[in-house]
Amino acid sequence: MSPSKTFTRIVRLLLPYKARLMIGLAGMALTAATEPAMAGLMKLLLDNGFSGPRTFSLWLVPLFVVGVFVIRGVSTFTTNYMMAWVSSRLMTDLRQQMFARLLDVPLGFYGDNSVGTVINAMMLEVQQVLDMIRGVLVVLIRDTLTVFGLLGYLFWLNWKLTMITLVIIPVIAIVVKITAQRLKRLISQFQGINAELTQLIEETTRAQQVIKIFGGQQYEAQRFEQRSSRLRGFAIRMASTMATTEPITQIATSFAVSVIIMIALMQASGGQVTVGDFASFITAMLMTLTPLKHLAGVNGPVQRGLAAGESVFGLIDAKPERTDGVVLTERATGKLEFIDLGFTYPLQTRPALSNINLTIAPGETVALVGMSGGGKSTLVNLVPEFYALSSGQIQLDGKPISQIALTSLRAQMAMVSQNVVLFDDTVAANIAYGASSPDRERIAAAAEAAHLNDVIANLPQGLDTMIGDNGMRLSGGQRQRLAIARAIYKDAPILILDEATSALDTESERAVQAALDTLMRGRTTLVIAHRLSTIEHANRIVVLNAGQIAEVGSHQELLAANGLYANLYHLQFSKESV
Repeated sequence: MSPSKTFTRIVRLLLPYKARLMIGLAGMALTAATEPAMAGLMKLLLDNGFSGPRTFSLWLVPLFVVGVFVIRGVSTFTTNYMMAWVSSRLMTDLRQQMFARLLDVPLGFYGDNSVGTVINAMMLEVQQVLDMIRGVLVVLIRDTLTVFGLLGYLFWLNWKLTMITLVIIPVIAIVVKITAQRLKRLISQFQGINAELTQLIEETTRAQQVIKIFGGQQYEAQRFEQRSSRLRGFAIRMASTMATTEPITQIATSFAVSVIIMIALMQASGGQVTVGDFASFITAMLMTLTPLKHLAGVNGPVQRGLAAGESVFGLIDAKPERTDGVVLTERATGKLEFIDLGFTYPLQTRPALSNINLTIAPGETVALVGMSGGGKSTLVNLVPEFYALSSGQIQLDGKPISQIALTSLRAQMAMVSQNVVLFDDTVAANIAYGASSPDRERIAAAAEAAHLNDVIANLPQGLDTMIGDNGMRLSGGQRQRLAIARAIYKDAPILILDEATSALDTESERAVQAALDTLMRGRTTLVIAHRLSTIEHANRIVVLNAGQIAEVGSHQELLAANGLYANLYHLQFSKESV
């Protein structure tokens, strides 16, 4: 997205708040109008107060000065308040849009965008966009009005001297253009490194066990130091680039002021300029320097804001999952058909799955086994359409899942994976996660079925106990049972169990396996298990090898066939015996 398009889009976001913006704009205009007034007062005081007969009441001077600053104070407060209100509201709107899109993007999005990049966009880069709106917009409008107001007064006072003053403006414009090009490049690199640093912090907090057990503290400290040093280097280069604007502006101004003084002295000798005229002119001219410096200094924040806006809008515009499809009005029976199924991950050339043909009857339990990388997890992840199929189709009750609305399709499924994901909430909220009206009795029943009663009894607030980030206040086995309780509570016709008992000890596994056996009755169940003893009673076992179905049959049938499954089983049995 080009900077102009980004800026146009930011302006469009402000349109719903145009009433408050107009009030803020009126405040800016009023503030700008007070600047020439002070320069005009200087002329009046010198010509008609100090060097000539006073033609005004003495008390009008403090009244005028105080009045100007009261007006200025009220207008400045109004502007700042209105801009703060608009920018904070806009920040909330942008973050809500970004978060809503994060909930709708397919899983493949997170393969292309790191967690650090996403967090950086939502927290830092949104703030930079808002800083540009709140700070830069005020400067651009208020100080531009101030400059034009002062220039108008200068032209009225002495147009010849004013023409010399205008020499400063193209000099500043050239400096701004040159620095803008360099800043844009530096800011883009700065944001990339900042995202890497955010990702590093996220990884470090998530991987504390690995870091400590493998002694990675020094390595992580070095990685952090390297990125911090690079970030500091870019920050210094950006600061030095922006800092060049002010001295160049001041040097150009000094030339203009020196020439103006010479010409004013010549005009004064000819009686064309009074002391008040000259003092008022110099005052107004010098007053233009502050807003001109502000205008020259907005280049950096503008470039940062526009670069950040590209990232923010890039996230908002990320392609979401499909929203079409038929809504299922009844509970599915659970019949699944895989027809000539093929799937290849993005940026991969070798298919993860190919030529998969399989029919699973309602209520049937099918176990998927095979060596790592055989395609087991990929296959079960395609059932809820976490990824779009590369070829073939999957049908639910005779209807292609691509024709079913995703929310409706996934409402028919519950899933427990080996990578347990829990939320920093209560036990009850995690069990009933996603339910619009949680049923306390069903929650308690699901906890009992998952053999969590002994765990809950020892928690300080029972079901209402907060479990911490990803359930870190629970043991691995307790977290796994809580995830199983969540699947039990949902009571979906299709169950997907990806190593659902992997984190349990032998005693807990037996108890939970009994609960799962009860839960699986009457439900279509896909089970992935590396421990083959847990799937001996499955209706069928499907052996996957290199992304294709190698064998299908019951436990006894596959052992009798003495193929891949038999080799896997005997190998595992011999290891367990040892």
